[in-house]
Amino acid sequence: MSSAPKAKPTQQIALPPQREGIPAAVEECLQRTATVLFQHQVAEKADLIHAVNLARQSNSHGHPADLLEILARHLGHEEPEFSRVIASYGEKIAATLIPSPPSIPFAGKFIAPNAFYESFPELRQLGHALMAPVIYAEDSDAIGTAAINPIAAAIMGEEITAAVVRRYQIRPFVTSVILEYPSWTETVRKHFQR
Repeated sequence: MSSAPKAKPTQQIALPPQREGIPAAVEECLQRTATVLFQHQVAEKADLIHAVNLARQSNSHGHPADLLEILARHLGHEEPEFSRVIASYGEKIAATLIPSPPSIPFAGKFIAPNAFYESFPELRQLGHALMAPVIYAEDSDAIGTAAINPIAAAIMGEEITAAVVRRYQIRPFVTSVILEYPSWTETVRKHFQR
């Protein structure tokens, strides 16, 4: 049993909104991410439109893609600067969120929460589509998500909250963190057999 504090019953909490499905969540993530990147002048509008279209095309072929990774490649960034560039994109996006998710370098070392994924297969599918895995799940009341894109992790967290509230009538404590690019690629591979 978890030592985390128990969540409030649903009578005392409002049900969080739930998106219409995985494609809606992925599209929202793409749009919100592109908007923030444009506002921070990370790339020209034409480059962002092209990167969004590449992400949509990859997703439509069953190969989930993160806009930050696609944009960095599209703009010609290569190692050794590739990871640093993606981290800078993530930091700019994180600064626009409340609360701002921290970067946790070791978060990718957690073991995949298979019991959680088995209990919520739709959330595993969503995590795969958003490239935002669940990095820990203590029962159903303390759950963590992670990604290179803080918006993807935030959307995943919102959907986890909605699913847990509807099923168990408790509001879980959900945290989101930013992973470093190498840790994220390994975590996504471990969680989703990519």
